[in-house]
Parts: sequence; structure tokens; C-alpha cells
Amino acid sequence: MKIYRNIEAFKNINNPIVTVGTFDGVHLGHQKIINRLKEIAKQKKGETVLLTFFPHPRLVIFPEDNNLKLINTLDEKAALLEQYGLDHLIILPFDKTFSRINPTAYVRDFLVNKINVNTVVIGYDHRFGRNREGNIDLLKELSPTYDFEVEEISAQEIAEIKVSSTKVRNAILSGELKKARKYLNHSFTVKGQVVKGKQIGRTIGFPTANINIPEKYKIIPKDGVYVVRGHLNGLIYDGVLNIGNRPTVDNSENKTIEAYFFGLNKDIYDQTVEIDFIEKIRDEKQFESLEKLKEQIEKDKTKAEQILALCTN
Repeated sequence: MKIYRNIEAFKNINNPIVTVGTFDGVHLGHQKIINRLKEIAKQKKGETVLLTFFPHPRLVIFPEDNNLKLINTLDEKAALLEQYGLDHLIILPFDKTFSRINPTAYVRDFLVNKINVNTVVIGYDHRFGRNREGNIDLLKELSPTYDFEVEEISAQEIAEIKVSSTKVRNAILSGELKKARKYLNHSFTVKGQVVKGKQIGRTIGFPTANINIPEKYKIIPKDGVYVVRGHLNGLIYDGVLNIGNRPTVDNSENKTIEAYFFGLNKDIYDQTVEIDFIEKIRDEKQFESLEKLKEQIEKDKTKAEQILALCTN
């Protein structure tokens, strides 16, 4: 997959079959659209294209609203899109000036003049341009003038999938990672740098990696203990991960993300680890002593190993 952070670099592409959207999560609904793009591209000997935006439009239009958290960082989304077979990803910088573009000018200047679109595949409820004035009807109206085709994804098709980015986010926020995986057709992941903590875990025989996620817009699951798989330097480590305030240790005011990877005893500070969330196994709780906490981690490890033994991927 080729990635374009400057639309001017998108040139000489055969019959671009285009969809537009943020595609946060690249969930089952998005995958259905990508598959349809691939079908049309095969028929027309064309290439599949997603026109997406960064930052997310809501983060620009409503900067004071800190409630929106995204399932994917930009790099995570790009990796998933490549995994599902997209040919080209165009990332348009989104700012307030761009948000005020007249819908017709947006179609003419970007879809037609810049991308040379052959076919647009779009949802029945897709909106674009200033004040979200553009819609599927405008695309159909403009298509004869600018010589492109429009394929509409109907309300019925979308309803059949029964998934949306909002549903995925709600599942993650409530700790329902198995449900999120069902919607996504892949694990929810986070990627971050291992930073030095208070190193209390190693004193009780469970050295943990404190994970710092730099993207503040990245969604984080509900506090609790999760079964995870970590990807580090080409190797995979099973483990358990705690999200919360560590009430037994120091009851920190700041939320921490700590992973204990089974069999990993070497120093991995400053390294980047990618973590797949498999399943939540319990809420975070306060124990009366570090010894009691140690006993619980042993139980968590046993339960995690049982769950992972049944996990096919």
C-alpha cells in the first residue's frame, strides 16, 4: 500500500476506485467497503483508494471537546488498511479552512482534479464540505458533469453489519474486549514506549513494563486486568496487563498501564511494544498486602494462560 501525505504526489493511477472517511478502527463495516472497492477495481482494472483526514474532523471543529478518543492512531490505521488489501491511502490535513470548503468545490478540486476518480463508493449518510452540506445526492448530481460513477452503500447494507466506530469505542471503554474484537475482526491494540516506574513488581517476582502512550487521543480500555499479547523486537510474549491507579502499591492519582510479560526478564526500557488486548479477567482492586497481590497475580497468570491456550490468533 502506498501512503500519500501530500495529495499532489498522487498521480498516474489507473481508474481510482475511491471511498472517503476516517475509518477509525477499520472495523467489519469498513472491511466490507474495502472488499467492494477491490471488486470494482478488478472489474475496471483500477486501483483502490481511501481519502482520509488527520486530525479527525471532530478534534478540529470541536477542539474544546475532549471526549472523543480514537480506536487507532494514524500509523495503526495505515497498518490495518494495508492488511485488508487497500492499494492507496491519501491523508489530507484537516483544519478549519478545509472544513469550510464548498461541497461542489471539494468534489471538483479533490476527487476529480487531484485524484481523477473513476468511481466513488460511499455510504448513504456520508456528509462532506462546509457545514456537512454535501451528500450522496450531490455526488450523483455531479457525476455526469465530471464523468465519474457513484455506488451507494444502502442503509440496509449498513444495518446488516450492525457495527460502527462508536459501538467499538463503547465496547473498549466498558472493558468488553471480546465484543470489540468481534466488531473489528482483529484485536484492539495499543503501542507505546516502556518507561521506568517504581519497580515494585520485580520485588515480588513480577517485573512489569510501564507503557507510555504518546497519542493523547488514543482510547484506553476501562480500568482492570486484561489478558494480552505483546509484540517486541519480532517476538510475541503472553501476559497480563493492569490499567488503573495501583491502589495496593501507591494509589496513584495518575492512571498507569503496566504489563507483566511471562518469561520476559530483560531490561526493555525505552523500547516500543505493541499490545493486543484479548480479554478482561477482573476489575482492579486493593489488596491488604503485597503478598496478597502476589497471590492474585499468580492466579491471573494461570487464568491468562488458560485463555490464551484457547486463542487461535
